[in-house]
Parts: sequence; structure tokens; C-alpha cells
Amino acid sequence: MSDRRIEVTISRTAEWTCVSRAASSLESDSYYRSADHIALLLVPAFLQRLLRITWFRRFYSRVLAPKGGYEYIIARTKYIDAVFQEALGQGVEQILIFGAGFDTRAVRLKTETGATRVFELDVPLTQQSKLEQYAKRGVPIPPNVTFIAIDFDKEVLADKLLAAGFREGMPSLFILEGLLMYLQPQSVEETFKVIAAFAGEGSLVVFDYVHTAVLQQAGNYYGQEEIVKSVTKAGEYWHFGLEKDTLAEFLNKYGFSVTEHQDAQDLERRYFTTPVGETVGRINGTHCLVKATKSTLQAQIGR
Repeated sequence: MSDRRIEVTISRTAEWTCVSRAASSLESDSYYRSADHIALLLVPAFLQRLLRITWFRRFYSRVLAPKGGYEYIIARTKYIDAVFQEALGQGVEQILIFGAGFDTRAVRLKTETGATRVFELDVPLTQQSKLEQYAKRGVPIPPNVTFIAIDFDKEVLADKLLAAGFREGMPSLFILEGLLMYLQPQSVEETFKVIAAFAGEGSLVVFDYVHTAVLQQAGNYYGQEEIVKSVTKAGEYWHFGLEKDTLAEFLNKYGFSVTEHQDAQDLERRYFTTPVGETVGRINGTHCLVKATKSTLQAQIGR
């Protein structure tokens, strides 16, 4: 399911996402500020000090990060935060975060989760690194959170979920943030088959994907060259892509239907546009965000 590199070393792209969220939590501009204050506790102390300096955050976001990458992380974090809270409002009983990396929602949104169980799934090394940082920084882990460490080359995903207490057929939210593009197509299929098997009526799935054209080096999206170069340099290559016109067919196979689709322009209008229509930040154009819902009718169509 995963590239072998992240089995033996901490994901660099997960670290970059964490640093971006930490930087964003310190922004004074409301368009650039997100709510992930816990991310700041997960980065080294020297980097915390640097991120508190405005000029360094500008240098990080405009020079070190790919064009529009910082803005995309901010928009994606806000969007999935909203889906997380929406799902809780709808009474989902379980939330499963695939490839959780340094995601902090289980801790950061703990007052909202209540009795909802949250499961974080990741490779052992990255997950252990986060748990060690939580312990070091004195961040308490709510009792409704379960961490599932898995070696995808040796263990069966469905078996690990059942062993951890994740129940089949319950209303659930499945989060696949910054994940699908790194998986081989067969692994994407296997992952969604597990989601389809476990998801109850009304379950939600939220994920992002990259355009197939980007993988084929045929696209011309804003920031494409820079972000592809950045990912390749990190040794975490993209293998899977989608396009909007194939999305419904892809999801129908697993009993889900598209509720909302957001490309870079949609996200710019939503998060980086003033009331008078001025765009204050451009988002990297290679990614899109999707929210989808499972229904019995759609599952029958999928079969």
C-alpha cells in the first residue's frame, strides 16, 4: 500500500505539512491563519522560534515552499476541519484517519468529538514519532482516540481495524488527506474496498487527489513544476491521479457519490478571496478536494 521509504524513515512530506500548519497558526492575516495550534508543538524548538518571526514565515511560504503549496495546506486544513465537525454534527460514531502523519484533529478537536471514536492509522515510525512529541510536550491524548500502527507489506488492513475495535456498518468518516497520490493504483483500490466494506449508511469520505495530467507531465497548473520537484526530492513519488470527469465513476464502484468537489480556483474563492472579490492568495493548482457520501442506493448501483 505504501512506498517502502516511509517504512524506514519519517515521511518528509508529513513533516512539511506539519511545519506549514504550525506557521499558519501564527499568522495574523485571517485568510492565512488556521486553527492548528498543536502543530507548533510538534516541530523542533528552534523552528518554533523561527516560525514566530514574520519575515521567516514569508521566506518559508514564498521561497522554501512550492508555489501555492502553503496556501493549499491552509485551505485543505480548513476544509477537512469543517468536514470533521460536520460529520460529528451528523452523529457519526467513528472517524478513521488514514496515513495520519502529524494530523492533530483527534487532540485539537477533542471537545467536539465526545463519544465519537477516532482511529489514526499510519506506519509505525511516523506514528511513534508523533506520540513521542505529544508525550514530550505534555499534550494529553483523549480516551476516545486509538492509534493503529500497520506494516502494509505484512499486515491486512481490515484485520487491523477489527482488532482495534473499528466496527463495520456504522456511520463513519474516512479521511484520506495527502495520501492517495502516493499510493499505487492497486493500493488505492484495496483501500477503498475496505472503506466500502466498513462504511455504514450515511458515512462520509473526504480526500484530495492530483490531476492525472500532472502525473503524465501534460498539465500546466500553477506551481506544478515546483511541487513535483519538491515531492520527488523528498523521495515520495506520486503514482495515482484522477480527473473530475472520472471521479463519479470511481466513487460509484465503492458505493459513494460526490457531494462536493473543490479545485484550486474553488478553494481560492472560498478561502482567499475578499468580500469585494480580491484574491489575496493563489493555491497550487495540482490538487483537488472531494467529499462523498455513502448510500444504500449508490452501493447497489456500484455493484
